Amino acid sequence: MLNLNSTIDMDFKTFLRWWRRELDFMVPEKIKQLVSDRQGFIIIAPEDGQFTLTYLYKQQYEPLATIERNEAGIAQFKTLLENDERLTKANVILRLTSAHAIQKELALPAAAKENLAQVLTYELDRYTPFKAEQVYFSVKALEGVNEPGQIRVMLILTTREFLDSLYEDIKALGLSPLLADYEGFANDLEDGRDYYNLLPEKLRLKTANTPRLINLALIASVFLLLVAVLVMPLWFEYQTVNALQQKINAIEKDAKKIKGQQKEIDAVVDETRKLLEVKSTTPAVIVMLNQLSTLIKDDTWLAYLQYSDGHLQLQGESPTASTLISILEASDLFANARFVSPVTQDNVSKLERFQITVDVTKAGGLGGSGK
Repeated sequence: MLNLNSTIDMDFKTFLRWWRRELDFMVPEKIKQLVSDRQGFIIIAPEDGQFTLTYLYKQQYEPLATIERNEAGIAQFKTLLENDERLTKANVILRLTSAHAIQKELALPAAAKENLAQVLTYELDRYTPFKAEQVYFSVKALEGVNEPGQIRVMLILTTREFLDSLYEDIKALGLSPLLADYEGFANDLEDGRDYYNLLPEKLRLKTANTPRLINLALIASVFLLLVAVLVMPLWFEYQTVNALQQKINAIEKDAKKIKGQQKEIDAVVDETRKLLEVKSTTPAVIVMLNQLSTLIKDDTWLAYLQYSDGHLQLQGESPTASTLISILEASDLFANARFVSPVTQDNVSKLERFQITVDVTKAGGLGGSGK
């Protein structure tokens, strides 16, 4: 099960080395040759007073020769160089066999990761039968899962006496080794520059800074071109989208303005429709007055009349107020006539006082005649 609480160890140095290898792989071979004419590796392995020479190029190993470590071997090697110009452009690797070097895997505290060489210089006699001044050694961190708080490393060492003697014999051949390693834990020479090296600093090949700087500049140029290839289409697409967005914003602004105007028009149309409905559903006041004057007899008179929201209120006096309900109900213009207060009799005129409410309905014939 995935443990989300585990610590992620980000090794930026390893990442940068990997990234440099990938960029270096993209640089055309002809351009590399303009920077450095070094191609391939001559691997020299000592064995029984002899040197076994092997040529490595693009993961292909080619046995060259086995020469003596004396004057005859030097002459034989010079002849080999004259007949094979590839060897003059190759880097020299000194590869020790198990007879002259040892390796040992160690588990060290994780705190020692940043300074492995110095830690092992003080602790070498604990892990090997040698003291630091007797040997040349190198240490390389191993990949893979480590125990919590620890790292796994590989320690490789050889005696100083043997390696110094071997170095002198190789110098006699006119060669300067790039590095020395051990065949049981050999460097991957064509995979990158994360090498370990048994040669001490004083014996290492001094490389010129100019080719290295040019190489780095070429790698950086390829990186910038790669970034440009990836970024420029996105940038142009962003510019296009941005321009389209500006046009859309302008159109949306106009659309909102038009929508607002449309709402105002709809409101006016709706108000007009309501007014027309009111007008079409309610007869004219003149029609109502004319109808009332026709229905109500001359012995009845009105003191108050009010029309509102489809209701007509009548107040007045009549000899027989109760008959007014049936008279109003008989009209097509009025409906639901009713007294809203008790009918009383005036002491002076002896007439009945009334207050009637009646609903006004749509009367098509009367409405037309009222125009």
